[in-house]
Amino acid sequence: MPRILIVAAEASSALYAEQLLLHWRNRGLELTAFGVGSRSMEKLNFQCLGHAEDMAVMGFTEVIKHYSFIKSIFQKILNEVDRSKPDVAVLLDYPGFNLRLCKELHQRHIPIVYYVSPQIWAWKTKRVYTIKAFVSKMLVVFPFEVDFYKKYEVPVTYVGHPLLDELKAEHHNEEIIALKRNRLGIHKGEKVLGLMPGSRKQELDRHLEIQLQVAEKLKGKYPLLKIILLVAPTVSKEAIQERLGDVRVPVILLQDEPFNMISLVDGVLAASGTATLMVGLLEKPMVIMYKVNALSAFIGRRLVKGFFGLVNVLSKREIVPEIFQEQANVQRLTPLVERALFDEDYRSQVIQDLRLLKSQMGEAGVTPRVAQEIEFYLPSSPADNRGSSK
Repeated sequence: MPRILIVAAEASSALYAEQLLLHWRNRGLELTAFGVGSRSMEKLNFQCLGHAEDMAVMGFTEVIKHYSFIKSIFQKILNEVDRSKPDVAVLLDYPGFNLRLCKELHQRHIPIVYYVSPQIWAWKTKRVYTIKAFVSKMLVVFPFEVDFYKKYEVPVTYVGHPLLDELKAEHHNEEIIALKRNRLGIHKGEKVLGLMPGSRKQELDRHLEIQLQVAEKLKGKYPLLKIILLVAPTVSKEAIQERLGDVRVPVILLQDEPFNMISLVDGVLAASGTATLMVGLLEKPMVIMYKVNALSAFIGRRLVKGFFGLVNVLSKREIVPEIFQEQANVQRLTPLVERALFDEDYRSQVIQDLRLLKSQMGEAGVTPRVAQEIEFYLPSSPADNRGSSK
């Protein structure tokens, strides 16, 4: 039976890995998979050596604090690899961990498919040489990444972004959206602000209180404004509820699949990350914020080139505001969020820009394309399929 190592150590990566496992199950392809993933993946018989929910730490000092734990997961993976060698390793993003793992796997003669490239085109570009040395195939989700990797002679295939497979017609159906909003007590004509503080504990610590304060300010000015706190699937809803003890404005706490939640709001105040791309694909005006500790901010400012919000990175210009570190305060954010919700001319322009961005991101059917690339390395792959992956 084919055996696959999967390392999906972040919420978004775990979603993409889960899509792969579901695709293979629906096709009746029997295989065993192990590594790092989500609790949802465990329900698909994935052998979890480490949970994405526990490993998704951000920032230089945060990683140092969790070093011993992360190192223990690293060793667990290698022990399992040595016990029963996989046919292929599928690594998703998470470069600090995965690029070190690449070297160990390469020494064990295990083919490596890297799905979802680290943003080395934005910072730490020298990591491309590690990828060139150890990775069998890069599967990239943005078109411009192809030219980047070809420049360094890295085998690369553009597959499109897996979020495209999550989009459904109902996410744009006004009647369905109105019905769902009505169930939440939101009436026709009322504006809805979505708060997306992030899925990691450090993100919640730094973003949630500020986002709630912005919501409170706007609620004071617009009494009919509704506020929904969008809880990521990997976050405990009960833990979020405990953080809302002193909130002085009504907040609807909602936990569902991200696209289902985002479709219900008119504008979003979001922590930087994959969530902002989800908001962009649903054409919702947003303000992006991000705060880290002082050391991480100091280093990040010197390493990151250009924008940090994905929709701006992909557009190569600032189509939505992105506010970093000490500037991400209530005074600066409130008028920007107000504009995203209530300035109709501005909203129309942002929606148009996001629609254009979406049109440039490829077509659905990403997961089957990725699966085919991975299956090239499995022993049961038909010979006539093997040539198509190179």
